[in-house]
Formats: sequence, C-alpha cells, structure tokens
Amino acid sequence: MGRIKTLNKWANAHTYLPLDLLRIALGVFLFIKGISFMADSAMLMELFKPIQNLAGGMIVIHYVAPAHFIGGVLIACGLLTRWTIIAQLPILIGAIVINFAGEMDKNNLFLAVMTFFVCLFFLIYGSGKNSLDYYFKMQK
Repeated sequence: MGRIKTLNKWANAHTYLPLDLLRIALGVFLFIKGISFMADSAMLMELFKPIQNLAGGMIVIHYVAPAHFIGGVLIACGLLTRWTIIAQLPILIGAIVINFAGEMDKNNLFLAVMTFFVCLFFLIYGSGKNSLDYYFKMQK
C-alpha cells in the first residue's frame, strides 16, 4: 500500500495535461471498442474462433465487451484507473495472442500492442491530478 501512495504522490507532482488527455483518449477508445463488440457480436465470435474449443470460451466472450464498455468510462473519468486497467490487461494480452493463433492482422496487432503499453503506463502512473480519483482523495 505504501508503494501505491508513493507512486500517487510522484504522479500528482508530475501531472501534465497531455497525459490526462491520453488517459481520456484511452478510455474513449476502449468504450468505443466495447460498443462495437456489443453491436457486432458475430465479429467478436469470429475473433475468438481460434480459442472457441478451450474451456471458458463463452465466459471470455461475455467478459470482453462489458469490460471494455465499463472500463472505458472509468478510465476516461479517472475513477479506479489502476483496478480497471488490471481488468483490461488479460483482454489485451488475449488480443495479442489471438493475432498469432489465428489470422494475422497487422492493424489489430498494432492497436492491441499500443493499447497494452499505454495501459501498462497508466497502471504505473495512475490517473493523475485531473481525475475523479484525485478529486475524491482531496475531499477527505
């Protein structure tokens, strides 16, 4: 817990507006991906074709869209950012693996890898000063 407080203090001392805009853009991107997965479930089923025979395949399919949808909103607002990103990481790792297990789509692989690295950055950095996490922390 002390480690997280130290990271939060460092992040709050080094907060810049472009980083907050990047966090908001990440949240909006994940939100839009969640909507697209909900709207086109056939596309989502096609993406998961390489792993459909594995145990828990249907659970994974029902986890991805709501996690992106809700996680995107929370990340964009800066609320529970680290916890939300932890929930996104297995999905992003799966997106990278699916590109190698199934058909290789360079655009999807690039998006998945970039999103993964941005999520890793915000997992360490946190949500910053312009976030609901910071606002609620200051209300104490």
